[in-house]
Amino acid sequence: MKTDVFALRHIGIREEDLNSMFKKVGVDNLEQLIYETIPEDIRLKAPLKLDAPMSEHKFLAHIEALSKKNKVFRSYIGLGYHESLTPSVIKRNILENPGWYTAYTPYQAEIAQGRLEALLNFQTIVTDLTGMELANASLLDESTAAAEAMTMLFEVRSRDQKKNDVQKFFVSEEVLPQTLSLLKTRSTPLGIELVVGNHEEFKFEDEFYGILLQYPGKYGQVNDYSSFVQKAKEKDIKVAVAADIMSLVLLTPPGEIGVDVVVGTTQRFGIPLGYGGPHAAFFATKEEYKRSIPGRIIGVTKDTDGKPALRMALQTREQHIKRDKATSNICTAQVLLAVMAGMYGVYHGPKGLKYIANKIHRTTTTLVDALENLGIYQENSTYFDTITVKVDAKKVRLIAEKNEVNFLYVDNNTVSIAINEATSIKDLNQIISVFAEALGKTSIEITALLNGTSIPSELQRTSTFMENKVFNSYHSETELMRYIKKLERKDLALNHSMISLGSCTMKLNAATEMLPLSMTNWGNIHPFVPIDQAEGYQTVLKDLAKDLSIITGFADTSLQPNSGAQGEYAGLMVIRAYHESRGDSERNICLIPSSAHGTNPASAVMAGMKVIVTKTDEKGNIDVADLEEKAKLHADKLAALMVTYPSTHGVFESSIKQITKLIHDNGGQVYMDGANMNAQVGLTNPATIGADVCHLNLHKTFAIPHGGGGPGVGPICVAPQLVPFLPGNPLISTGGEKAITAISAAPWGSSLACLISYSYIKMLGEQGLTQSTKIAILNANYIKHRLEGKFEVLYTGEKGRAAHEMILDCRPFKNNGIEVTDIAKRLMDYGFHAPTVSFPVAGTVMIEPTESENLVELDKFCDAMISIRAEIDEASLDQPDNVLKNAPHTLEMITSDEWQFPYTRQKASFPLPYIKENKFWPSVRRVDDAYGDRNLICTCAPIEAYMEAE
Repeated sequence: MKTDVFALRHIGIREEDLNSMFKKVGVDNLEQLIYETIPEDIRLKAPLKLDAPMSEHKFLAHIEALSKKNKVFRSYIGLGYHESLTPSVIKRNILENPGWYTAYTPYQAEIAQGRLEALLNFQTIVTDLTGMELANASLLDESTAAAEAMTMLFEVRSRDQKKNDVQKFFVSEEVLPQTLSLLKTRSTPLGIELVVGNHEEFKFEDEFYGILLQYPGKYGQVNDYSSFVQKAKEKDIKVAVAADIMSLVLLTPPGEIGVDVVVGTTQRFGIPLGYGGPHAAFFATKEEYKRSIPGRIIGVTKDTDGKPALRMALQTREQHIKRDKATSNICTAQVLLAVMAGMYGVYHGPKGLKYIANKIHRTTTTLVDALENLGIYQENSTYFDTITVKVDAKKVRLIAEKNEVNFLYVDNNTVSIAINEATSIKDLNQIISVFAEALGKTSIEITALLNGTSIPSELQRTSTFMENKVFNSYHSETELMRYIKKLERKDLALNHSMISLGSCTMKLNAATEMLPLSMTNWGNIHPFVPIDQAEGYQTVLKDLAKDLSIITGFADTSLQPNSGAQGEYAGLMVIRAYHESRGDSERNICLIPSSAHGTNPASAVMAGMKVIVTKTDEKGNIDVADLEEKAKLHADKLAALMVTYPSTHGVFESSIKQITKLIHDNGGQVYMDGANMNAQVGLTNPATIGADVCHLNLHKTFAIPHGGGGPGVGPICVAPQLVPFLPGNPLISTGGEKAITAISAAPWGSSLACLISYSYIKMLGEQGLTQSTKIAILNANYIKHRLEGKFEVLYTGEKGRAAHEMILDCRPFKNNGIEVTDIAKRLMDYGFHAPTVSFPVAGTVMIEPTESENLVELDKFCDAMISIRAEIDEASLDQPDNVLKNAPHTLEMITSDEWQFPYTRQKASFPLPYIKENKFWPSVRRVDDAYGDRNLICTCAPIEAYMEAE
């Protein structure tokens, strides 16, 4: 065995396993299986031209050498990004812990109670600090959160506003430039008219439905918006505020002056800068908007025994249920980063946060005092941590960069300085020395921070926050370490067993791929530093974009979209820009097969397109005749086809080239959803099938961990004609010559997470990537054949093969009184997370084993499914009290003095021998979703609840 070949560590199937698997599947070798699975006319004729694979040891040396090409200056740029200090206990026990970073989105609540509690903490911190009633469990970044506020308020306009077609949205000129760019992107296709200006000059006219303010402003000015908000309310104009969450520790919360939405980022709650992300945004609003709030909400409910339990609330808002009626997209969360930010709040508590915020403010007032002694006076009437001064900016910049310091240079005569948690007295003296040298004066030495505040009393926070027990209990490292571990034990992640979710590709996230995330030279780079300070990042990002272009067969790639949903949206917006450049602005019809990935319709609607669904045939394939009829019918207005390939039904459709040609012949472009790219890499690609653009889920095919439901990265790869329209950024030059406005806040989206996919490709190389795809297909077909006769596979290819995933039909079991949900919950007793439930077909499960699972694990899963099938056969409508209906079974149930069920404790919890070796206990019984939706509680219990319990 070649111990230095990474592919052998990533791919779970051993050489000695292959023959027995081939025998079970009914092939002589892998090539025969691939031949029978992928249509010949789309198979690649030559290997991918990628670099030779590196060993893990060589790669770590390589990535460390690249990191040293980054220049880690002291950055005081601000604009929504600030250096923060990640407590080591959080870094080691969450960021670097596969128990947290390899978990899936908490759809199966009974085995996700730890993550759900951590997210409830996050929501509580956000509602408390913002003064709002309801918060979601995170969004992607501040700018996209602000865009979601704009669109949500558009959706909830009053009846009169809708009747009168009120569509103007006022944006304060003090908002962050990247936010304004993103608002332009999102508003245009929806017909929202942006009006940018000085809020003090706003006329409160009836044609406005909403307003966005920044608090503090982009250069640090803190405004008192109370009378402004009151005037807006009198005119029925809704107000959103983008707020700095750390400032809200000291400043009056926006919720206390009556605003409707508060958004922002929690990056400065212990999350590395990472050249732009990933970071968890927040979105807080009033309870009356709970049915319209974007993203996910964690709510409190009860389980079968009536005991408190948590789960994702109001799930009917999800885009795969609403489809083209959705106005947002649930795949917009940063769970791992929200967990970290929430734990930062738990660790420091309200007193700790006050200390940090006060220290930041005192450091700023001390800087102001020292600058005044040099004869430099800052411009803001009120500030928290950011000041603006009038000086010779060019001279200051020359001296600052020589001293490895970055400021924000507003213009030739204006410099903005944003102080952060990490700024020390030594740093202050360095800042002062830069300005003193620029003025030709002797520097002033600071020896201690000034006391007091410069914030006027009417803007000071007087309300309490974070009084819950959880925020006042875990302030030593020992306490927090144990609390994190307690929550981790409630969650089933990939470090326990296979997670066979179809379409979500839960594969190995190798330790070597993750290690660079902890390196300072990668973590502490501000996204708006000059390009020459990020040479290491630029090398990685350009090389990753090049490799992804080679893999997809396309001309170029944008890494900016920071989720798969954002990638879908970006791809459609690029298509839209392409049509408009050719004078085809009328093209707004998007054809979407009913078998397409569930996020597609929502993304199309957000891009201003009209969705027309096309049929699938009885085999689950696209109905080509129906597609042709609709393409020809709408030829004059056809913008795009959205197609998932292989299909969400787990089939390589042989008619795909015919389908893409049909779209092109009628003037449209083909968008391919890359959710199932794990079945393509090295064997076929989107360009070969005839697509024009695809997004790639780097958190699926390219090994970025799901992190409990985020981070994700969704770059788009495009054909030559779409390259000019790749998204840009208002502060850093990126994208195409005719770039559309921003898709995410940072120029290259979640750059830090991109290191993982870069690592994955560099260590596997062409052979490893191609072999991974082949083994993923083999593993899926192995499971298919092992389960034959027990479960019906709903769809297969023309030669009876599955692609990398398959759908099992569980609808016939209703005759025994068993629903697909019962199977999902029963799998927990066997130590497995359920496959994808009821998507894309209700009453089914979709299984995807990936290439990184070994044969032993595949067999355990198959044994579990076969055992469950036997339990289904034992069940009947006459006997509803059975092992499936009561699943999952908790340790508390099994150890109870009473046992009133008609089956044994052994059968309930240890139905197969392997379970005894490594038993996972769900921490609650089956949760009651309906009760939770009727009684929505989305924050931690107040401390009085604990006192009453005691």
